[in-house]
Amino acid sequence: MEEILREGLKALGLSADGEAIDRFRRYYDYLQERNAVMNLTAIKGAEDTARLHFLDCCALLGAADFKGRRVIDVGTGAGFPGLPLKIMEPGMRLTLLDSQEKRMNFLREVCGLIGIGDVDCVTARAEEPPPALRAGFDIAVSRAVARLCVLCELCLPFVDKGGLFIAMKGPDCGEEIAEAQKAIEVLGGEYQQTYFYTIPGTEIRHAAVIIKKICETPRIYPRRWAKIAKQPL
Repeated sequence: MEEILREGLKALGLSADGEAIDRFRRYYDYLQERNAVMNLTAIKGAEDTARLHFLDCCALLGAADFKGRRVIDVGTGAGFPGLPLKIMEPGMRLTLLDSQEKRMNFLREVCGLIGIGDVDCVTARAEEPPPALRAGFDIAVSRAVARLCVLCELCLPFVDKGGLFIAMKGPDCGEEIAEAQKAIEVLGGEYQQTYFYTIPGTEIRHAAVIIKKICETPRIYPRRWAKIAKQPL
């Protein structure tokens, strides 16, 4: 795993010291241990985890500057992409948000195990967040599996004016971007660009859709989940 990470990060134009690589290893070991009883991820094994989780998430560092930023990972699951980004950029202030308390407990344990501080683990639904989190972040990221128009309503309210929402998508996301244009505009955003990358050591191509927050999201958003699902913007 260590060599895959070093070579993969180098291919992404990144570098990691021994401490960061060791943190990835400990993260992986505990993820495998807990996955046996919690079903945290379908991706298993050191090589696949290094490439399809860790390197995939770290590729976002080429899409935006995370240094010193306030970052929220919406629907983080087992910590992706937030924790790999934090391992690589320890100075950023990270909030991990997920609706399942057992996942949050796992992530708190991981942070303690790998020696990462300044991470808030918040158990809440994205459409029902604590009011203090609204417009409280420079960057929101999400790897959640949902249409972009839905993700925008869940994530853009967290972003402060001038900040970014970055959605991790497959390479054929043009239709989703077109579909989400109304939602982006209504929610105070502006589509900036799509950052394409290939996961090192694979032929898998992914995309990061980058949306800039240009004005405040109207207070009526996000709506309740049933409304979002039934009538997406």
